[in-house]
This record gives sequence, C-alpha cells and structure tokens, in this order.
Amino acid sequence: MPTSEPPIADTAAANREESLRIPPATRERPIWLRVGTLLDGVSTTPLKDAHIVYSDRCILFAGAEAPPRELVPEGRSAPDFDLPEFTLLPGLIEAHAHFFLEGGELDLGKRAAYLEQPPEQLLRHALPRLEKLARLGIVGVRDAGDRHGVGLALSKLYGSADRPLMPYVDSPGAAIHHRGGYGGFMAGPIEDFPSPAACVQARVQAGAHRIKLIATGIINFKKGAAAVAPQMTADEIRALVTAAQALGRQTLAHASGDQGIERAITSGVDSIEHGFFVRPDQLARLRDRRIAWVPTFAPVQKQIDHAERMGWDAEVASHLRRILDAHAASLEQAQAMGVTVIAGSDAGSVGVAHGLDFFYEIELMERAGLSPLAVLNSATGAGSARLAFGENFGRVKGGFASRFLLTRHSPLETVTNLRKPKLVVFDGAVLESAATLDPAGL
Repeated sequence: MPTSEPPIADTAAANREESLRIPPATRERPIWLRVGTLLDGVSTTPLKDAHIVYSDRCILFAGAEAPPRELVPEGRSAPDFDLPEFTLLPGLIEAHAHFFLEGGELDLGKRAAYLEQPPEQLLRHALPRLEKLARLGIVGVRDAGDRHGVGLALSKLYGSADRPLMPYVDSPGAAIHHRGGYGGFMAGPIEDFPSPAACVQARVQAGAHRIKLIATGIINFKKGAAAVAPQMTADEIRALVTAAQALGRQTLAHASGDQGIERAITSGVDSIEHGFFVRPDQLARLRDRRIAWVPTFAPVQKQIDHAERMGWDAEVASHLRRILDAHAASLEQAQAMGVTVIAGSDAGSVGVAHGLDFFYEIELMERAGLSPLAVLNSATGAGSARLAFGENFGRVKGGFASRFLLTRHSPLETVTNLRKPKLVVFDGAVLESAATLDPAGL
C-alpha cells in the first residue's frame, strides 16, 4: 500500500542527481537538453530520444527531432546535456487543495483550535508551504475554497513583483453554501445576498478566479452513504453557473451522492469535485458535456489508514473500503469512457498533507487501475487544458512555462517513483531534490 510518509533519503540516488549540474536558463542563454523519454502531459505515447530547448520565460521547443537552429544557443551543434537515462515530464498540478488548512494534523481538537486563529495567522502558516510545493515539483495549485481569504492572498502574492518561490495559485475565495449546511468552515451563505447573481458578483469583486459551490453534504461514514439530501437545488446551481459564466468564471461543485451529482451535471458546472457514488450514466454525461471529474481518493483513504485514531470500528472501516472500491471502479470506467479526469488530493482535509499527499493521491489512482501514464496526464496536461488557468503550465510544449521534472526513476514504471530524488526545473532554475523535505506544517 502506498503511504504518505516522506520518502527516506536515497543517498546514492540523491548524489547522482546532484552530480548533474544544469545551469539556470536565461532569455539570452537558453538550455538545450536531449532526454531518453519525454512525457508532454497529454499524449498517450511517450517520446523517445527527445529534445527540449527552454529559457527562463518558457519552453521554446519540444519534440523528437532536433530543434531549429535559430532556437539553440549560438555556436551549439549538439545539446548542452545528453541525458538518455532521464525521463522529462511537466510540473505537477494540484487541482484541489485548501491552503488555509494544515492537512497533516490528525488530532481533531488541534484542527479545531487551528481554525480559531485570525486570518492573518492562517496566512502566516500557509506561506512556508509554497516553496516546499515548488521543490516537490508542484507548479500550479487550484485552491478549492476558503472563507478566510488565504487562497486569494496567496494568489495576489503570486502576481506581485516580489513573488517568492511558489506555484501558480488561483482561488475561488469563499465557497457558496446554504446557511446551516455543510461547508461553513470554508464557505459563506448564499442567503447573505438578494440573488445568486449578486452572490457570484460579490465573490468576483473579492478576487475569485472561479466559483466554488457546495452542492451536497459529505459522506456519512457510519452509514457508508451520502445520507443527507443535496444542499442545493438544480435551479440554484444553474443560476449560480449562469452568473459565473456571464462574468467569465468557471464553476467547481463539491458533490457526492448520485442525486447531488445529477443536479450539478444538469446545471452545467465545469467540474465535479469528489463525486463519490457517481453512476455510469452520469460518467457518460460528464464526458459528453466536457465536465471534468476530480475524484479525491486521499481523504477517505486516510480515514481507513487511521481508522483506530478516528474512532472507526470494523463496520465503518468496511463501509469505507466499499466506498473506495466502488470509486476505483468508477475511475477505471471513466478513463475507459473518455471522461476528463484531473488529479486533486483535497489537501488540508484530515490527514491529507499538502504536497506529499498529492503523491499519495496519484498513487491511489494508479492502484485503482489507471496506467501510470494516464495518472501522470491527469496530474499535468488534463488540468492545464480544462481548468482555464491564467498561465500556461502543466505541459511540455512550446510557449508553456519552463517548469518540468527530470528523473532517472521512470514514473512510467510507477508514479511512486516521483517521490524519489529528482530535479525540478522552475522558470529555468534547477531546484534541489526534495527527497528529505521537512513535512512540518503541511
């Protein structure tokens, strides 16, 4: 079973990575690499013996043939580095995280006390996570709801002139829910506004890059079901989606249970988050309507991993395993049907650490039956193509940011190899491997 524990430092492997000294790329002095295997984030077949030329601003060329002469450093007739044993792949995109929460904390009392802190303190706790994520190879994060303004503040920081080493961040700000319904820790009630359109307008004025809807409650683990009726009607969701579209914003809908998922699908949201108990016919309509699915295995798996600490008995643990087995079967079916599947860990949920448990999430997707390449595409190019980020990243393609990974440990064998020492090229700079990254605060 995969675990979310930080990988033990592989000293020999780390030394091999450190022996490769690639200088920073600049606009005036791009770097030309040839690698044994290149994964571009969308293709179903890897490129072999491929070339990439990049500056600090963007990738200038990527392909199987040698690059055009005008793109390579002056006077060079061969690559700066020939790396036949390396795999190159796009930087990773975490499509569902909550920056305002410390995910690795399992003690429920401490988690509750953490949320009693003022927003400025929650922001201070979130800031050190940014560089750690970048060094892990996560180059973009879609924050998934936060009424404290932490995600919006981090997004503003990303756009500032004194930006630290950090992934791209966008955020919906406060999610939208019904007063008294699930989600109050990350959402604000729709009842605070005279209409759904006014609610969406207020979110956008506050800086929201997209609109997060809490369409349903959460799974009742004791019953092993989505036991509560959906929080929003189809008409309410549709009105929110229409208002968001009028302002050029995508919508992401927290939805589990087939009734709530049905309402979200028929209302035209852009993505279903979680989606436990989705039906096969609903998967087909996700595909046909180009609605993405972010399945978030990790939060439920963590309940099994720590069942005793969570207070779950054998009956509840069996419910959890049944839910995850059905979710895995749905994921396999979705992949076979052509649904756009995007990886997101729900980092910040109980036990789901930022960054490290994104690796756990994609390991769980592989364990559910997806091929390593399908999982890698879900963690890179699928999100880049569907989620309408404000910048181009998550693919190895001309014009996209020069943010990618280089590793001797092929992730095509297993995505778990991404935990091993690797090089992270981030805007042309080469970052040290994060094999011994400190998990504190994640």
